[in-house]
Amino acid sequence: MLAPIDFPRIAAALQSHAGWVELAIVAFSFAVGWVLDRRVRLKSASGAGVVRLSLGSVNRLLLPLVTLALLLVAVAVFQRWHEPFFLAIAIPLMIALALIRLLVYAMREIFGAPAWLPFSERVVSFAIWAVVLLHFVGVLPELRSDLEELVIPVGTKQLSMLDLLKGIVVVVLTIAACLWLSGLVEQRLAKAKTVDASVRVVISKAVRALMLAFGVLIALQAVGIDLTLLTVFGGALGVGIGLGLQKLASNYIAGFTILLDRSIRLGDVITVDNRNGVVAKLTSRYVIVRSLDGVEAVVPNETLVTTTVLNHSYTNREVRVAVTVQVAYDSDVELALKLMEAAGNAETRTLKAAPNAPVAQITRFTDIGVELELGVWINDPERGLGGVRNAINHALWTAFRANGIRIASAQREFRPTG
Repeated sequence: MLAPIDFPRIAAALQSHAGWVELAIVAFSFAVGWVLDRRVRLKSASGAGVVRLSLGSVNRLLLPLVTLALLLVAVAVFQRWHEPFFLAIAIPLMIALALIRLLVYAMREIFGAPAWLPFSERVVSFAIWAVVLLHFVGVLPELRSDLEELVIPVGTKQLSMLDLLKGIVVVVLTIAACLWLSGLVEQRLAKAKTVDASVRVVISKAVRALMLAFGVLIALQAVGIDLTLLTVFGGALGVGIGLGLQKLASNYIAGFTILLDRSIRLGDVITVDNRNGVVAKLTSRYVIVRSLDGVEAVVPNETLVTTTVLNHSYTNREVRVAVTVQVAYDSDVELALKLMEAAGNAETRTLKAAPNAPVAQITRFTDIGVELELGVWINDPERGLGGVRNAINHALWTAFRANGIRIASAQREFRPTG
């Protein structure tokens, strides 16, 4: 038989002076927590003021924790002359609110922000509040005994539904705490400007993986699962890597190698597998190479380690661009060379200072004319080379026509036979 709600006690508390004092204390504590929560959030969002917090989990727990602290102080003082009633009800409600916000934060950290997440957040919130409600109406003790009687055989052991639910809660809370700690480390690393970006990525990923593994082990131990059973899983994983996951494992190992030796970094201009572009993203499994036409190629890390990669900006970002043209033999070659250097200096993207100033020279003599080459240097290869060549060729075409310099062309003579 389910225990009914003690409505007479609630009515008696509302008719007493102490009951209204308790309600006032609860309202005051919640108001203080709400005001402090809003103030810290506004300061954190604007980046101004004395209080500056960027941890989402702290912001989420600020309201329930502040309210809970004030309620605990009020209970300690109030119970000296009267047994609290409404204060005793408000405390588990604040604990439930803290659990709700902590679980929602854990879900966001684990799953990101997919479309189904808001619905899942509401499910988690209603589930926790339902547990609190069942506790106050007296259903929870009977439900707990029923869950203990419902046993699931797991191998040679018997696992009750209550133990299973407790294990799920412990796992979620442990993972949330580990994600919060790893978030702290990542934020500290983001502020360390002296550390290379690739090294920061490696450290943050390694810390997150280790924290999650450590949290799962703690949760499994707390649930009562024998950790020696994981040796079977470890052996199966080793066999799987040896048989079918060697490519995946090699990609991850190659990814950490690239991040540590910094042979390829964000923003580098590379050529690999006949693909030329800018490194837009580095992950532990692949690299995103964005070409100038907007196409993004997903290159496995193993390819970058086992094949030759042309890094156009490894030691510096200065790249040479060559523009070749052939002029007729009867043209003024010296004037053509001067015009080519002038065209190179007129381009805004080219470097003007020695030793990277534009230089024009004679490269060879062909059957139809003299081949000239203009070499210019740029320091923004991520913007592409075609635009520089186009601008210089256009300037040369205009300058050559204005100064009577002819472009070499093949002359063909047809003679009739017979």
